[in-house]
Amino acid sequence: MQNVAQPTGNWTRLRMRQVALLLEIERRGTLRLASERLGISQPAATKMLRELEAALGHRLFERIGRRIRPTAFGACALRHFHGLGGTAQALSRELDELHLGSARQLRVGSIMAPAPTHLVEALTELRARYPLLSVRVVVDTSDRLAGLLRDGDLDVAIARPADAPDQSQRDFVFHPIGEEALSIVASCAHPLARRRGRKRITFAALLSYPWILQPHGSPMREVIEREFRSNRAALPGGLIEATSTLITTSLVARSEMIAVIPHSVASQYDRHGLLCVLPYTIRHRLSSWGTLLYRHRSVNAVTEQFIDLLRDRHDASLSMR
Repeated sequence: MQNVAQPTGNWTRLRMRQVALLLEIERRGTLRLASERLGISQPAATKMLRELEAALGHRLFERIGRRIRPTAFGACALRHFHGLGGTAQALSRELDELHLGSARQLRVGSIMAPAPTHLVEALTELRARYPLLSVRVVVDTSDRLAGLLRDGDLDVAIARPADAPDQSQRDFVFHPIGEEALSIVASCAHPLARRRGRKRITFAALLSYPWILQPHGSPMREVIEREFRSNRAALPGGLIEATSTLITTSLVARSEMIAVIPHSVASQYDRHGLLCVLPYTIRHRLSSWGTLLYRHRSVNAVTEQFIDLLRDRHDASLSMR
């Protein structure tokens, strides 16, 4: 190997490809095997090595038979570049995984309201970008989703902030996105459903039938309890509490029970003739729903993109109204 020029002092000439070549030469013992490993020609590898030696100002390898081994200067350089090479390889691998969507699992929690529309649309587009992304979706009440988020079981929750501000709420960051009205639903064969189109139903008429509500502590339950109080009525006996939309709608369809669910969900059941939205307007409204993040945990790039898509879907739906 020829003599090396004195160092130029221009360290900007040091490229990651040169560092990768240096590490491969150490591993393979020959310039030919190192160049094949990196997918470059041997003359190109020789040029890269000479440029690297020129930048450092020292000969880095010496030939021993058919193999080459690091000089004292090369060994010194390798000690510094080992960590850099590992970091570069890890970064390259992580970027490739992120491009494919396999870098991590996206864990999303959602209340019922945005689940059949905004959530589904955002996830569909995100999967188109990252086909290997693993996604886990949990549908529950806002208070329970907040607990899962705090425990690290979710990356983001689509929820409503708790009505009662306490110390624990300071651990979350909430960004509102949309609002959602509530509807009271019954089976299409329900006695109250046959009155649709004639006149509004009074709250007193609703009290004659058993109810299905969200569990105590959820924002939706708080709204309905305010509705009962404003009508000076007590919660009915035989109340069923359920967080599952499937269980709620199945019970309603098979009985004379009535339930309160988000209007976006109720309207779809009504449109397909599966349930009927009763002609009663709930006076009290839910607070806005939006994204809920745990303040003390960093947000990864995939979660940020999902949140952006969620907002885009909501803005698009508003522009179509």
